Amino acid sequence: MVLLFSCDTQGLFVSCNDCTETEPSEVKVKIIFDPFQEGMYKEPEINVYEGNIDDGLLLKKYTPDSSPTEISVYINKKYTVSATYYYYGKIVIAIDSATPRVRFESDQCDKPCYFVYDKEVDLTLKYHVS
Repeated sequence: MVLLFSCDTQGLFVSCNDCTETEPSEVKVKIIFDPFQEGMYKEPEINVYEGNIDDGLLLKKYTPDSSPTEISVYINKKYTVSATYYYYGKIVIAIDSATPRVRFESDQCDKPCYFVYDKEVDLTLKYHVS
């Protein structure tokens, strides 16, 4: 049998070190992006939206110091994040989203606990613009 989905997205495998005894209402979403490098004339800008980008609910706009960076968000809400790169005179935008969710785990760890999954967005460029 082959599983065709991400284990982290579905929360199948629990990292017991990341478990908490109390159910969280907020979590930090990890944002991975390409830091400033050759060919860029400006640091990447990060925009965090509640829901989809076209909903227009911009929560935060910033230029982070390093990758990865984190932002605190609420559980069970969709967040879409974009990184705008200024690369070799062109503007390139990478977009990803996450909906952090909580799962109660009673079997995989020593004690029953709450585990948060789908809490990472990857905004790295998959190819380089030249």
